Amino acid sequence: MQKIQTARWAVAAMFATNGFVMGAWAPQIPLLLTRHNITNTTLGLLILALGLGAVSAMLFAGRLIQSHGSRRIARAFGLATAPALPLVVFAPDLWLLTPAMALMGALIGCMDVAINANAIEVERRMGRAIMSSSHGFWSLGGFIGGFAGSYVAALLGAETQALIVACIALLTVLLAGPHLIADAPHPSAEKPVPHALFPRDASLWILGFMALFCMVPEGAVLDWAAIYLSRELGSDLFRAGLGFAGFAGAMAVMRFAGDRLRNRFGAVKTLQISGIISAAGLMGGALAPNDITAIASFTFAGLGVANMVPILFSAAGNHPGMAAGAAISTVTMVGYAGILVAPSSIGFIADHIGFRATYAALAVVLLIVTALAPRVKAADGVRTTGLAGQ
Repeated sequence: MQKIQTARWAVAAMFATNGFVMGAWAPQIPLLLTRHNITNTTLGLLILALGLGAVSAMLFAGRLIQSHGSRRIARAFGLATAPALPLVVFAPDLWLLTPAMALMGALIGCMDVAINANAIEVERRMGRAIMSSSHGFWSLGGFIGGFAGSYVAALLGAETQALIVACIALLTVLLAGPHLIADAPHPSAEKPVPHALFPRDASLWILGFMALFCMVPEGAVLDWAAIYLSRELGSDLFRAGLGFAGFAGAMAVMRFAGDRLRNRFGAVKTLQISGIISAAGLMGGALAPNDITAIASFTFAGLGVANMVPILFSAAGNHPGMAAGAAISTVTMVGYAGILVAPSSIGFIADHIGFRATYAALAVVLLIVTALAPRVKAADGVRTTGLAGQ
């Protein structure tokens, strides 16, 4: 039992490291404009390269996990992710910056799939949910990386910040990696996974699109709430930022409480309640008469959105007939496509119908996920895989 608890905290540290690197990357983004003398459009394409690198690598991560187990892949990509930020920051020109950003996205994406698969193994061995709190540690790492990273970059420079982040990430992976739970490359309880890159299981793709439906509203609040509050509700700079802060803060807090709720009420009911809360919050933001009401509504929505994706990942990891890594990589790939399309598509739609109608439509999307909640019942079906290698 002690080894299981150690493995649980080890995977939490890996989630925090992944979020830490992403959080530290955020304050580096605007610095690329002046360093390489590029436009916002070019920067957007570079960020797209990062996202495409992450999404395209996720399915390959599933194949690697299937062949080698999640612990080995999580450790390997964790070590490879550590120097990724310096590679981007020290890139001398666009010809090297573009592949460096795609590589960073691919490494972070592969690590993301592997640690989610390892968290599934911990859930099985412990017989209870830990996925929501694991994602809570990702959010915590992202907050620390963004907050401390901004301070260090301003104080010591972008290059020094990137090197410090790399050292911290490398040290954490070296300390936590050996304590990750060891899982068999080919679980005997699973049917052989087809060699096709894209699984043909329709129910797995439905889970993927449910994840996408959850991530698009998340991106809509994180990327566009400040603009909505300032342009349509007259918020000043401080209040406009509170829309994002309230939503993200509520997500982080609720993710740490999510496992307890799921263990008590089950995945299906938790997802249904979460979907109703998140839809009500977005609809409240759409109908808000003033910015204070909208900020409160977005905060309320964050409480619901927080645990929807973790539950879907758990359902994928316990999907019958497939190894956890292969199933999670498919759902992750489809879900994160929502993060790619959200920034541009939401802006385009809002330009034509307005932010109020856009957030109202996204509330309906979340109700669709709520209606499909029975499809996540596998998240409660913890399967034993044997205790060898603990």
